[in-house]
Amino acid sequence: MSTFDDPFDSDRNLQAGCVCGQHRSAREHEQAASALRCDPVESEEKRYEGVVASAVMRAMFPQDVARRAFLKSVGASTALAALSQFFPLKTATEVFAQAGAPEKKDLKVGFIPITCATPIIMAAPLGFYAKHGLNVEVVKTAGWAVIRDKTINKEYDAAHMLAPMPIAISLGLGANAIPFAVPAIENINGQGITLAMKHKDKRDPKDWKGMKFAIPFDYSMHNYLLRYYLAEHGLDPDIDVQLRSVPPPEMVANLRADNIDGFLAPDNICQRAIYDGVGFMHILSKEIWDGHPCCSFAASREFITTAPNSFAALTRAIVDATAYASKAENRKQIAEAIAPANYINAPVTVLEQVLTGTYADGLGGVKTDAKRVDFDPFPWQSFAVWMLTQMKRWGQIKGDVDYKAVAEQVYLATDTKKLMTEMGLSPPASAYKSFAVMGKNFDPAKPEDYVASFKIRKSS
Repeated sequence: MSTFDDPFDSDRNLQAGCVCGQHRSAREHEQAASALRCDPVESEEKRYEGVVASAVMRAMFPQDVARRAFLKSVGASTALAALSQFFPLKTATEVFAQAGAPEKKDLKVGFIPITCATPIIMAAPLGFYAKHGLNVEVVKTAGWAVIRDKTINKEYDAAHMLAPMPIAISLGLGANAIPFAVPAIENINGQGITLAMKHKDKRDPKDWKGMKFAIPFDYSMHNYLLRYYLAEHGLDPDIDVQLRSVPPPEMVANLRADNIDGFLAPDNICQRAIYDGVGFMHILSKEIWDGHPCCSFAASREFITTAPNSFAALTRAIVDATAYASKAENRKQIAEAIAPANYINAPVTVLEQVLTGTYADGLGGVKTDAKRVDFDPFPWQSFAVWMLTQMKRWGQIKGDVDYKAVAEQVYLATDTKKLMTEMGLSPPASAYKSFAVMGKNFDPAKPEDYVASFKIRKSS
């Protein structure tokens, strides 16, 4: 029986059921929708009531047969009234609902103005931080190095980061080693390779030798995905092309000024280049790896340790906002909420094209892909292992790597799983899964074999 099932329904099974509490069985849940798309419960109070009542009924009736017999004999309403006479369900519900008070309510969270940061940004204007008892100022920031430095220097309590950044910071790559952690992935997919209009006849990457490409940061999925894509087409990204780190807000201007030939960038940057008539979409990043992570929500271990309740409340707000953003019917409202100058500062039309997945490709066509960008907060530790393989492949880390230990230190899957369950969402049972990148399978249990399998990689 799910934590969120109605314990006063005699037809429900105590031992098995939908983990989100919305369906009578796991099978029914699977058929209804993917995990994060279950309809919300009526209210937070109802959700907590269900959790408390379930716990009490489990304790009273360890055998499901007895619980069913009791409910059928007296009815659900009588059972609830009887139970309430000797157990303070209402008081217990209130206590359960009251998570520890935040040690610090006024928080600053840095972000880069791109649609990958959608849950972090929209949580402010749409009230998700306030709902969880926090007063959060989201601070627009110029570039990733600035985000990293301001978070390390404690000007920000937490931040929007590229998914590999907290791993790099924890390992001391590009900065002093400081333990960081990721409780939530911000978005999956949502990037693309955009080329300057003068290259519209160069659709074969084998013709890209000598070209200059921008990526947002060395420790980014953009860097690893572009390198992967080039290498699969026979180009050595360290020899055959130039890769430059350029802050996302400056990429379109550099493309217009002919300083670069293209970029693998986050949205809305790709769509803005098309909107401005200076570039076209070569491919979406999901065509390289469908379901890949891009950005994350991260904080230092010091902040997590010194303000655990604030961190938990922040994570709840981000997971809550991410679940809301994952629903297609909310995307237009979100586009309007995050468009203003103090957030992304982009035309609503551009953001709608990204978030709804119906977009102009810059070559005269209109394409539709509802999964162009998607939102799923779970920090899969197998994602972190894959990033570590690419760090090793391209020489960012050398020597032996304890992939599993690093992944589990930085990506807080266990904590997130607990919070998601408490919120009535359905986290996966395991933090590891296999997936394919450009048709090549990745087994997180064999990272060294994966690194060794690539013909093009940095010589050690």
